[in-house]
Amino acid sequence: MVLTAEQRADIEQRRGIWHRTRRPTVAAMEELLYTPMARLDHGFVRVVDYMGDDSAIVQAARVSYGTGTKRVSEDAGLIRYLMRHHHSSPFEMCDIKLHVKLPIFVARQWIRHRTASVNEYSARYSILDKEFYVPDVGDIAPQSRQNHQGRAQEPVSLETALRVQEILRRDAASCYGDYETMLDPEGLGVARELARINLTLGMYTQWYWKVNLHNFMHFLRLRADPHAQREIRVYAEAMMDILKAWVPLTAAAFEEYRLGARTFSATMLKVLRAALAGEEVCQESSGLSKREWQEMNALLDGHLEKRS
Repeated sequence: MVLTAEQRADIEQRRGIWHRTRRPTVAAMEELLYTPMARLDHGFVRVVDYMGDDSAIVQAARVSYGTGTKRVSEDAGLIRYLMRHHHSSPFEMCDIKLHVKLPIFVARQWIRHRTASVNEYSARYSILDKEFYVPDVGDIAPQSRQNHQGRAQEPVSLETALRVQEILRRDAASCYGDYETMLDPEGLGVARELARINLTLGMYTQWYWKVNLHNFMHFLRLRADPHAQREIRVYAEAMMDILKAWVPLTAAAFEEYRLGARTFSATMLKVLRAALAGEEVCQESSGLSKREWQEMNALLDGHLEKRS
């Protein structure tokens, strides 16, 4: 990630300004404010603003004044209870605003989370920078045979990966060159809103993304999962670090009950109870489809297959 001198100066200026406030602040978040966390080859995510902390969640749940005499351990217990039982409104009391720079194809996945306020850099008004994403050699893989919307774990050969990188760079550079040609007032002189049509999905865009904590965690539950596409997962991983700095008690409960947890259907629970009771279980008599049986066994490291 390369920041211009103007961008670096703006960051330093903003970080040098302090505001006196009676609102709760989080020391770790104050350190993070405005500082870009590099992602991919040209992208970043940075905290622009936030509101609330762990105590705001507890206060909303108790509907009380101030922090009272409750101990941190009791606050942690309440937050874990709220997370475990899927309460949402107390977590909606906290908000965060991020500035994100990301490839357009990642933005198209991201925007499917329709629970945030978004303001994107406009290529109708401004000219996009000549920055496009090219995956690392080790991240270029064939289509997965099991996952129809993702890549396989094993990468392609080095020769193939280098060829793919060459194609991506060549096409993106060619499209951007034509973009500049269309914009040139001494040449074709086409409007920016038309010239942008020619750009690739690998071009970088930027936006401000504001969301409450409940929906922030919903985003992370899906996008920090190992099955998520790597190019959006790396942003989610940075956002997990932000979550831990912002609301550490909530982050710990989230990792325990959401990110690291899995859900079993009613029929799966019936099968598990039978297995624990010493009964013989198998897919044919379980009432589960073959895929459901395989998914459940994968979560249990194949223990049911060993018993059948």
